[in-house]
Amino acid sequence: MSHTLTIRLTDELVAWLKETSRRTGVPVGRIIRQQLESARHGGGNERFLRHAGEISGPDESVVPQRIHAAMKAIADI
Repeated sequence: MSHTLTIRLTDELVAWLKETSRRTGVPVGRIIRQQLESARHGGGNERFLRHAGEISGPDESVVPQRIHAAMKAIADI
């Protein structure tokens, strides 16, 4: 059974959909269905990837200092 869904998209998403459809020859509706199916089959287990690349780790020069301080604190116990 087929259902119709109305959604509001940003201008950027519409532009991406139109360009992708034009370039690939795949209708916009099929692109959206494929993306929804892909998200559904992903199971939503990729929450940890949401911030990938956004958070940087500690400065490399600070890490040895922290390790040294931690080891010293353990030795003092």
